[in-house]
Amino acid sequence: MHNRQIVISRLPQGKLTVDCFQARETPMPLPGPGEVLLRTLYAPLDAASRAWMQGATYRASLQAGDIMAATTLAEVVESQSPLLGTGDVVLAETGWQTFAVVSAASALKQPDITPRTHLLSVYGVAGLTAYFGLLECGRPRAGETVVVSAAAGSVGSFAGQIARLNGCRTVGIAGGGAKTALLTDSLGFDAAIDYKAENLHAALRCACPDGIHVLFDNVGGDILAACLPHMAKQGRIVCCGAVSQYDVASPPTAPDGIPGVLIVNSLTMQGFLLADFLHQRERALAALAAWVAAGKLTVLEDLIAGFDMLPAALVGLLAGENIGKRIVQVAERVA
Repeated sequence: MHNRQIVISRLPQGKLTVDCFQARETPMPLPGPGEVLLRTLYAPLDAASRAWMQGATYRASLQAGDIMAATTLAEVVESQSPLLGTGDVVLAETGWQTFAVVSAASALKQPDITPRTHLLSVYGVAGLTAYFGLLECGRPRAGETVVVSAAAGSVGSFAGQIARLNGCRTVGIAGGGAKTALLTDSLGFDAAIDYKAENLHAALRCACPDGIHVLFDNVGGDILAACLPHMAKQGRIVCCGAVSQYDVASPPTAPDGIPGVLIVNSLTMQGFLLADFLHQRERALAALAAWVAAGKLTVLEDLIAGFDMLPAALVGLLAGENIGKRIVQVAERVA
């Protein structure tokens, strides 16, 4: 057997394209003492992966020749450690490859739940980021208006629903009629704005007559700039992502008017990383699981089959193709 890998053949100059990646075969890796051999089952895709090619962020930058980085859901097929056994399912930093050897101590064993993809969506980075970003940074109060950008995406779809569950009026911004209809018809948003077809300022005035109390921003750029004048006094802006700045040759600068708007309206603007809150992970998982079990939280997953589909799936994600969490199924579970 051989291991299949997808590496970065060249760093993109502008938008990411599939020819920035190259597939290759290598010999099957063998685990040493304290290590496990993993078979990749599912690889989640995130827009932030593109930012890793621009330079160092919360992790080291990626270079040409590197295996594309990713934390995946994988199965232990051989163990040289008492910490994990054959058949255990773990989250681990494997990158885009069908097999990987990692330290057993670095792999996080996962519970046996169905469907397993929920470990990468609602119980993974997307669900936890939405939970902590909204509730700990946004601090919404019942009756307030919460606006979520990229609201049909993996994090935004959860953030909007959690706002609704906390008694807020929830407005989603998304691209296209199908996405905005989904927000109001299936996810319970009170209103949805199609940024591709509507005048954002007019639509925000209509949907948020009392102003925006919490902006959960996944996009940055023009959408953030359009929302700023509509913030209510003492509003909170949660900077969760900046997808508009990832897939470009050089990230744009922040809107010039941000300092003045923050001062005049006594606004709070806060960025965060999920790692800031992982010590509270069990509390968040319990709340998310209770909402899912009660049918109060809808989980949207965009599942694509095939290891070779990874590059095109990431390019499509950056173009806004997905609804919910995009995940590529690499292999079926063996054990």
